[in-house]
Amino acid sequence: MVRNDALNVALDAGENPYLMGGYAPVDTEIVAEDLQVIGEIPSDLNGLYVRNGPNPKYKTEGRYHWFDGDGMLHAIHLRDGTATYRNRWIRTDGLGADEAANQALWRGVAEQRTHNPDDGSRLRLKDTANTDVLFHNGNLIAMWYLAGEPYRVDPMTLETLGKEDWQGTRQSCVSAHAKVDQHTGEFLFFDYGPVPPYMSYGVVSPDGVVRHFTPVELPGARMPHDMAITERYSILMDLPLVVDPESAKEGRHALLFMRDTPARFGVIPRYGAGTEIRWFDAEPCYIYHTVNAYEDGDEIVMDVCRFRPPGPAPVPLTGPLASILNYLRLDAFLYRYRFNLVTGETTETPLDERNTEFPMIDAALIGRQNRYTYNVSINNDFTMYFDGIVKYDMERGTDERYEFGPGRYGSEAPFARRPGARAEDDGYLMSFVYDAAEDRSELVILDAATPSDGPVGRVLLPQRVPNGFHACWVPEDQLDAARIRA
Repeated sequence: MVRNDALNVALDAGENPYLMGGYAPVDTEIVAEDLQVIGEIPSDLNGLYVRNGPNPKYKTEGRYHWFDGDGMLHAIHLRDGTATYRNRWIRTDGLGADEAANQALWRGVAEQRTHNPDDGSRLRLKDTANTDVLFHNGNLIAMWYLAGEPYRVDPMTLETLGKEDWQGTRQSCVSAHAKVDQHTGEFLFFDYGPVPPYMSYGVVSPDGVVRHFTPVELPGARMPHDMAITERYSILMDLPLVVDPESAKEGRHALLFMRDTPARFGVIPRYGAGTEIRWFDAEPCYIYHTVNAYEDGDEIVMDVCRFRPPGPAPVPLTGPLASILNYLRLDAFLYRYRFNLVTGETTETPLDERNTEFPMIDAALIGRQNRYTYNVSINNDFTMYFDGIVKYDMERGTDERYEFGPGRYGSEAPFARRPGARAEDDGYLMSFVYDAAEDRSELVILDAATPSDGPVGRVLLPQRVPNGFHACWVPEDQLDAARIRA
């Protein structure tokens, strides 16, 4: 990335950094086996690492926003010390329409929506399913950041199987971030939108049927991004980030932060009605991603990455893309809430000041107390680059860092538990890493107990993996069970 006034020259010429270098889309879907390995793939690391992210298939008109690109999954299957890579676009309705026209029909989130096809969607934006990916009931589920149709994907072939309607029981869209309780097999989600009641909440059974669904009344339209769960409760968010009503009248999607409005966190029993929710007030803030939540006596503890507006860019930005680049610069820090279910009191505590985000824990501990979280550290320069991984020890209040290296930038790093693990960090971390000097990507495998020691193995990939969003790890035994059911 250019780090001087030459960047503004490029911006004035209409060049978009989120379509260049490590962000540039790839145009081929491939399968590659027996990949070259530096070091070794641990023999007990067997399963699927898959990551979602934007990869526009056609050039769009207007200003491209990083969140606009068509969803593409990149996966690497590790088994018996070997690796197979494949990538596939998520075959959304919007992508299908573009392909039929052989051009991009939708403009992005930074442009007027009135130019987009009137496809009956509530936002008149292209639902790309490009944000998160989870494994549930034998399939991958891909989701969109503005709450859209969840898409079901075969975990081994990455072929899109269609919209997930949960055997005809789905009544709403699904937010970018849902939670899978690995102890119960349930999939918990929320939806939000521009019309009352503005939010809803649901629970899907292990065999893929919506067993609980309820409206959740909010004072107005909000822009929540994530949720949290405990063994008995779910935590939903009413944060003071809203769609700017004046921009909405003009057909644009712009956001407004209400600095004097408290943040509210709603605690609802897992199968409770929306009328049973209890709201806990807190300082005004915005949160993209939760780390985890759990019950501690009369209190619920929730750890998050709390957003703060980033400082000025190293060089003041100009040109039509300046506002987009400034908006995308992410600055967040580790933060803890405690909600007392007896007194109704909220306690807030910052845990670290460094800019870390995209947290991952042992997925088996979602909703239960965890000791470790593995966050990416963010180089908050002109674009959002993940330059390392920080392992936080929440029990001791310490941390350990691994840096990808100069000009090397990674992806969200899920934790893979080692079979027969005897400690919470007994396992591995994985991340797709892009090397700008080589214009090449690889899979980096770290020992989660000692990530600062560096990779135990590096798998060189035959194709660059563009920088993207969220990822998950699916152990081999879960893949085998899915094959048997199929």
